[in-house]
Amino acid sequence: MKHTIKITFLSALFIAVSHQSVGATGLHTCDSGDEAGWQSKDALQQKLTEEGWKVRKIKEDGGCYEVYATTPEGQRGEAYFHPETFELEIIARRGKVLYRKED
Repeated sequence: MKHTIKITFLSALFIAVSHQSVGATGLHTCDSGDEAGWQSKDALQQKLTEEGWKVRKIKEDGGCYEVYATTPEGQRGEAYFHPETFELEIIARRGKVLYRKED
């Protein structure tokens, strides 16, 4: 009986996890439209480097560009940028929001 309950629980957990949205962490999303209108990751990296950021990685997440970097002020974390405008949406570190764009 215990073995059956354990298998059923694990099966339910697997189904729940596998049906979550693919690729989005849930920290932030952007209303970015069609990817054809997005600027390139390379252009974002160049812009940020020129502004003094130390970029480690850029990836797509939730319709935004998620950037793992150190800010010019020395804050290490992840930042989300709108892919069409490169407007900074949010900066977070270990789940704590350090900056959020005002609506």
